[in-house]
Amino acid sequence: METLKSYNPFDGSEVGEVPITPASQIPDVVARARVAQPAWDALGLAGRAEILRKTTAIFAERAQAHGELMTAEMGKPLAEAVGEAKSLGMIDHELDEIASALQPEIVEDGRLRSTVYHDPLGVVGAITPWNFPMSMPAWMVLPALAAGNTVVFKPSEETALCGQAYADVLNEVLPPDVLIVVHGADDQGKALVQSDVDMIAFTGSREVGKHIMREAAGTLKRVVLELGGKDPMLVLEHADIAKAAKFAAWNSFRNAGQVCVSTERIFVLDSVADEFEAALTDIASAMRVGNGADEVDIGPMVNARQRDHVLAQIDSAVAGGASVLAGGTGHHGNFVIPTVLGNVSEDMDIACVETFGPVACVTRVSSVDEAVAKANHTHFGLGAVVFGEDGADTAAVARRLTAGMIGVNRAAGGAVGTPWVGARQSGLGFHKSPDGHKQFTQARVLTTAL
Repeated sequence: METLKSYNPFDGSEVGEVPITPASQIPDVVARARVAQPAWDALGLAGRAEILRKTTAIFAERAQAHGELMTAEMGKPLAEAVGEAKSLGMIDHELDEIASALQPEIVEDGRLRSTVYHDPLGVVGAITPWNFPMSMPAWMVLPALAAGNTVVFKPSEETALCGQAYADVLNEVLPPDVLIVVHGADDQGKALVQSDVDMIAFTGSREVGKHIMREAAGTLKRVVLELGGKDPMLVLEHADIAKAAKFAAWNSFRNAGQVCVSTERIFVLDSVADEFEAALTDIASAMRVGNGADEVDIGPMVNARQRDHVLAQIDSAVAGGASVLAGGTGHHGNFVIPTVLGNVSEDMDIACVETFGPVACVTRVSSVDEAVAKANHTHFGLGAVVFGEDGADTAAVARRLTAGMIGVNRAAGGAVGTPWVGARQSGLGFHKSPDGHKQFTQARVLTTAL
């Protein structure tokens, strides 16, 4: 049997392997999931939630081991990896929110009484990324299962072991074939999209998202797509510069910049640009880079291909006139040193194409209007951030940005219960929140006379 091997991006050592699912077998896998779905649905929302809650203790018990696996397979610093793993054991609120969102809704108009039900779609295909290899599957698989669907799950080929470990916990409590894992790369992903599933939930690149939409159109499959971003950060004249620089460093460099809402473009008003650049450069230069299993701030990129993409963007920007304020080079293996670039212009590749690496690009602007215009000059629209101490003014600037999520003096993600949502070509549909959970269901309206 052909296998998919995982290698540690720090030293190239083999971490483990999983059997590759032949693409030709995926229609049969989907058929098995479809056979299992009616019985899973028949348990009812409360019955399914009761089963899924049994994973809470298992995930909590294995958080350290799961974190170590994450670090070994994709390079994330261990503290961050364990934190991600621990989040899997905190699903009670999520299940309560799903249960509330999917309750039947009664609507009356004095003449008719309608009940809106939220029924499962059937079989959901979940295709998940490598940068958050255990939490991102949970964003798709958990609400799909709770709603009464069965799931065929394809984790990224870069983090197949993490995906399998996540599914293994669920499959300790689930009935057979309610959650089936398939492993592989492009061929398996394409086969799953082309199969008889009722929905595809995907997080990944914009180009792959476009392919999924084209393929899904043939049978009008439901799709939920999160497709990355080129997130801007605006630093206004009245911003707390120290706080802004600290955030920019954290949000540009965490997980080696391999985060869909990383800060990739920073627009700073001229009057505070010198101070901001100096503060950001100091923080970046002090960051510890090394093996994620050690006490470091930045681990390796996931693979050489991603490292080479980032370094090529940096080299091209420097050749085009950008200045290197910190970093600017690779290191041994798959490392890229945390990099701050100044004098970045819109005609540079690094200003418009997603980097997904530890690079913060700073552009000076003469006015807020210029900052907003440049921030919005992109096909993407996932997250954005504005730093400023004048509350009303800063909020007004934030409202002018076209991203789906905008943070004021903080990260873009919203309060618990709000959607994770992208605008423009950063996505279609959204994760989380009551409305997000409903996307894994079919609304049906039953009406009687009063």
